[in-house]
Amino acid sequence: MARAKNVLWIMCDQLRYDYLGCTGHPRLKTPNIDAMARRGVLFTKAYVQSPICGPSRMSFYTGRYMRSHGSHWNGWPLRVGEPTLGDHLKKIGVRNVLVGKTHMAPDLEGMKALGIPPESVIGVHVAECGFEPYERDDGLHPTGRPRPKYDEYLRSQGYEATNPWEHWANSGAADDGSLQNGWLLVHADKAARVPDEHSETPYMTRRAMDFISEAETDGRPWCLHLSYIKPHWPYIAPEPYASMYSTEDMIPVIRSMRERQNPHPVFGAYMDMRYSRNMARDEAREKVIPTYMGLITQIDDQMGVLMKFLEERGLTDTTMIVFTSDHGDYLGDHWMGEKDLFHEQSAKIPLIIIDPSNEADATRGTRSDALVEGIDLAPTFVDYFGGKVPGHILEGRSLLPLLRGPTPSDWRKVAFSEYDYAMQDVRLKLNQPIERCRLFMVFDGRWKYIHASGFRPMLYDLETDPDEYVDRGDDPECAGIIARLQAELFDWALHPNDHITTPREKIANYADNQLQVKGGILIGIWDEAELAAIKDGIAQRAKM
Repeated sequence: MARAKNVLWIMCDQLRYDYLGCTGHPRLKTPNIDAMARRGVLFTKAYVQSPICGPSRMSFYTGRYMRSHGSHWNGWPLRVGEPTLGDHLKKIGVRNVLVGKTHMAPDLEGMKALGIPPESVIGVHVAECGFEPYERDDGLHPTGRPRPKYDEYLRSQGYEATNPWEHWANSGAADDGSLQNGWLLVHADKAARVPDEHSETPYMTRRAMDFISEAETDGRPWCLHLSYIKPHWPYIAPEPYASMYSTEDMIPVIRSMRERQNPHPVFGAYMDMRYSRNMARDEAREKVIPTYMGLITQIDDQMGVLMKFLEERGLTDTTMIVFTSDHGDYLGDHWMGEKDLFHEQSAKIPLIIIDPSNEADATRGTRSDALVEGIDLAPTFVDYFGGKVPGHILEGRSLLPLLRGPTPSDWRKVAFSEYDYAMQDVRLKLNQPIERCRLFMVFDGRWKYIHASGFRPMLYDLETDPDEYVDRGDDPECAGIIARLQAELFDWALHPNDHITTPREKIANYADNQLQVKGGILIGIWDEAELAAIKDGIAQRAKM
């Protein structure tokens, strides 16, 4: 009997595009991820729908833009009833399973209003963003927060503490043995107190393999979202990864003094954020970046473990494998830390897709420069499993045509991303009303336009200025380009996919087949002769 199709969807947290060997980093060792790229398609222009964890992930998980699903910040609940990938896959008999991070916050008030107990089958489905939570771990567990299963695992290995996650896996030790807080950037160059095999990345790999082993006896097709916590901060790695890279392996910082001279107000406010001021210091970059690189190589080693596991079980011929990230990390570039804005370091992500189908053989090992968005994965998965993509709900497009042939002529000409900084200190610095703290990116493959409510726009020409040093948002010579991209934004904003309860076929059928008249609603008809003519037309169409 033919084996069921599966999807293994691997996501790293805060992994930027250019920090892989296959995407051009000259010193970073990622042989297993590079091998994955040779087996599939590497997308060179993939962008997230918001450059921050929660909203970006909610866009991945719904296949919808932030403006549509409404979750604008980390911890903002996805409203009850918002369709998710899990809903679409459930209709076609596919399990949607989570190991790792989602950043999902349940809409407890909405569930209470509808009488849905959070612990019920429906309640878990809604509260977990449509995932079956095999093991959820959102990755940040300071003392006082609910504890992860990972704590129990560490204790079972003899790592006792009130907070094993923090005190062992995400803290280092000084020469005298004293505990060094891994949250602090100054300690990023110290090794984590747990050995590699007991750290978070290998642990999550094993949990994913546990699920896959158990699923073999179940027989149902599955989509497994293996969502790694790293290389997101706390920036601390176990040995041998903690000392694998040095400052000599760092690529030059991407920043210019011109960026600090009369910057756009929003950009200027972000350069003045605490994490930006610190990460702009060479001392901080030299502590953090070698560790960030080590964490990526640790993930790469786990890709080797995982791919061997799939091969040994004969799953590589039926499993689509996706490797990506939820956003990037500035790492001091553009005088910034964290993510937040729309430079390539933040909004652009690595995306590798291995389609095991014979139809994809011609594209293996190739690169696609088509404009791709994070919301494209949900329709891709539905399409791969043989389901009908609900185009009235999903705002992305299936990538199967790009995986199996040339880019379609009607492929998107621009990519969009959004950001809401109402929760940040930047709102106070700029004295902006909460509802006006909005940024929108429109990128056509060359020109990157950022609309900033209440301020002039930002504009970068990546053809002549690939490092995005020169903001031409106030350049009169660029007025035509700004007007064109503003028009794209205007058209996009006015046409969301918001007919989510009514398929397009039903809408079309209503007028095409005169269902109002068929139902006996005879509005504005003059006489029996006109009615008879309408009914005759209905009959003629029915014969076609």
